[in-house]
Amino acid sequence: MTSPFHGFRIVGSRRLAVASFLEVERLHLRAPDGSAVTRVAVRHPGAVAVVPVDGDDVLMIEQYRAPVGRLLLEIPAGKLDVPGEPPEPAARRELEEEIGQRTDALEHLTTIATTPGFSDEVIHIFATDRLHPVPARPVGVEESAARVVRMPMDEAVAKAQRGQITDAKTVIGLLLAAVRR
Repeated sequence: MTSPFHGFRIVGSRRLAVASFLEVERLHLRAPDGSAVTRVAVRHPGAVAVVPVDGDDVLMIEQYRAPVGRLLLEIPAGKLDVPGEPPEPAARRELEEEIGQRTDALEHLTTIATTPGFSDEVIHIFATDRLHPVPARPVGVEESAARVVRMPMDEAVAKAQRGQITDAKTVIGLLLAAVRR
């Protein structure tokens, strides 16, 4: 009988490093042919993202991202960093923190594996078209310096298609939200 992992088995692991909310782990595997292989995995708590639609517009956040060294235009998003918090309440929290909007209705669009070649991060992507303004509560220096950008959904989708919006969760969220309209 074949295993659900096509004969691959994790036979051991060792934590290599902990940095902030991430862990780096060396995995020891047994391959289907019996050979031993190692892989490195970055462990991530997971994240949420929301496509907030207001009429024909989408609200995004433009913020500096140090790892890529530039400003990115993104849908509101954040880590699952409150212990035990499910994705939907976390998505609502991120909407309020980042763009000062509250919603009472979220639609789950998809859950994506962001970089499965080296990380276990997943992002739960939601959409909402029922927004109510509230005071924003930015967390961290990047969010405090960020700005909310409103643009027509059609323009945002076109920018994603032309490669002018490059953040993966944003591209996926915009395209899926546009299809459901």
